[in-house]
Amino acid sequence: MPETIRVAPGLPYPLGATWDGIGVNVAVFSAHATKIELCLFDVDGKRETARIPLPEFTHEVWHGYFPDLRPGQLYGLRVHGPYAPEAGHRFNPHKLLLDPYAKQIQGQIRWHDSLYGYRIGHSKQDLSFDRRDSARAMPKCQIIDPAHTWGMDKRPRRPWSETIVYEAHVKGITARKPDVPEELRGTFAALATPGVIEHLATLGVTAIELLPIHAFFDDRYLTETGLRNYWGYSTLGFFAPAPRYIAHGHDLHDFKLMVQRLHDAGIEVIMDVVYNHTAEGSHLGPTLSFRGIDNLSYYVPADDPRYIFDTTGVGNNLNVRHPRVLQMVMDSLRYWVEDCHIDGFRFDLAVTLSRDRDRFDPNSPFLDAVAQDPVLAHVKLISESWDVGPNGYQVGGFPPGWAEWNGRFRDDMRGFVKGDPGAIPAFATHLLGSADIFDRRGRRPWSSVNFMTAHDGFTLMDLYSYNEKHNEANGEGNRDGHNDNRSWNCGVEGPTDDPAIIALRDRMRRMAISALIISNGTPMILMGDEIGHSQQGNNNAYCQDSELTWMAWELDERAMAFKEFVAGAIRLRRELPPLRSDRYLHGDPVCEGGPPDVRWLRRDGADTTQADWANAEDRDVAVVLRDTETAVFIIANSSDQEISVVAPEAGQDRKWRLRLDSGTCKIDPEVKRIVAGETIPMPGRAILLFSAV
Repeated sequence: MPETIRVAPGLPYPLGATWDGIGVNVAVFSAHATKIELCLFDVDGKRETARIPLPEFTHEVWHGYFPDLRPGQLYGLRVHGPYAPEAGHRFNPHKLLLDPYAKQIQGQIRWHDSLYGYRIGHSKQDLSFDRRDSARAMPKCQIIDPAHTWGMDKRPRRPWSETIVYEAHVKGITARKPDVPEELRGTFAALATPGVIEHLATLGVTAIELLPIHAFFDDRYLTETGLRNYWGYSTLGFFAPAPRYIAHGHDLHDFKLMVQRLHDAGIEVIMDVVYNHTAEGSHLGPTLSFRGIDNLSYYVPADDPRYIFDTTGVGNNLNVRHPRVLQMVMDSLRYWVEDCHIDGFRFDLAVTLSRDRDRFDPNSPFLDAVAQDPVLAHVKLISESWDVGPNGYQVGGFPPGWAEWNGRFRDDMRGFVKGDPGAIPAFATHLLGSADIFDRRGRRPWSSVNFMTAHDGFTLMDLYSYNEKHNEANGEGNRDGHNDNRSWNCGVEGPTDDPAIIALRDRMRRMAISALIISNGTPMILMGDEIGHSQQGNNNAYCQDSELTWMAWELDERAMAFKEFVAGAIRLRRELPPLRSDRYLHGDPVCEGGPPDVRWLRRDGADTTQADWANAEDRDVAVVLRDTETAVFIIANSSDQEISVVAPEAGQDRKWRLRLDSGTCKIDPEVKRIVAGETIPMPGRAILLFSAV
């Protein structure tokens, strides 16, 4: 590189550092800065080799063109402007900053007081000013060549009604996989290996939803206690993958190859994205990127602009009502779809993205921008429809085109499986896709993303092994994590050698996973549930990067049996359309003069009455679901008593064939067919599913 770095005016777009095959255009938004400098570093990122002011300022964008820069160059930013926290400004050119549009980041944060814009421990707190250079403690941005040979890559474009989501963690699913080279474990390259993909394919899932892979780092309070930011819900770069998931000596192409190989197996890739807040925390947090570039623009100010409005619980709300911040979010989404072939997104705390401060706004700039975007029109959009602010629970409140995590499904179905009184009506509603929540404005049953477990909470094994959470390892005195788990330890808290309790726990797991898979909507399975992974009762393992959260691949007979049962249940869902209807079932005739598409039954075969629905002591229910060609008969009994159920009409000259028995872990057992009027012995704590043949 020449001693003097040439610079030309360049363009105010695209934002970020963009290689065009000849040189690099650098453009950075900041409405309130007085100067922005591009800082170049050597190959190790330790020595600053040049500091060049961006020469032009157009439409609040600072920009310049550098014909001598090449892909691989490490860089950062220094931004000058007023340091006036009381007015919302926190510019400090002594702090090296990450480019919000950086496509790759090298290195990790090395926590030090110099990373803060103010003097830690000063009597004036954040009103003080820190003059120490933070560059040595900061990771560095890296210019990339985005070219990638996608070959014949074809997006699966799986219809929503056929989608089965598998929520997974890049490291959690690969760290203990014995056939993955040790140096690749925990990375995108590991997730692209045949053994991992084969597991997903044979299980029958159609999409993998990855916990956050945007650039994130370990929080200071975690590193000081020997813990890590395992989940990754603390983003610092919305265009760059987390450095920890890129194998040593590898680059962004590993991520693209992973997507390509999953697509080859017919599996879509959904990213869990965190656009609601950043890793910079509250007004007392570090100055790493957005805060130092333009704090007043990037964050929602509180009534006193020294502070930041927060409905996320982690110190700040990203200001997506600001046009340039909204542009960044939309540019990021389009980048992952167009350049990286991502198939969808799950939006963490999506209510925050749709707020006008204390009010949820279904016509917010963010939701409107997404609705009209032609690139995002073809990908899956999933919202976590809540946050911790006022009026924060908005499940069912998102517009058409969105699917939503259905927390009510989780809570109500757990209550039913456990045998709670009065749980039958909610079970029935959720089995049919939660129409009471989502059946409006032409939305479909797939709008409900159904789950019994997720990363945030007990695993399925722990749901029936613990009455209470056991989060002591997190260092918060077991105060963190949910208290309302609707779990049951089946008689003993935690591990046991008692065969009867082990058998009961397996029975409960089979009933729960069956209820999930046979329900209309979009089922989501938590990584490891299919093989009985336990986190030893920890229901908030966000900081546990260890075998506690890593999936074990050495499967014993018990784990294999459960995996085969789950795979069999998924196969049945695929074979039997009434279990994944693309429209809500309300008891309408399947054709003119035909039987109803749904019919709820009592044990004696008669139609369920209002008195039956109101009886809180009932623990069992039966239902027939139909379309024009297929009929299924489901019996669910959450009591511990065996009952007898009279079989309904299967159809002209047809009988009922048992397809799933969660009580005995059987899929398609060889048993005699059932005729209408015949009495079926129904075991306790089980689900039976029949199809008409």
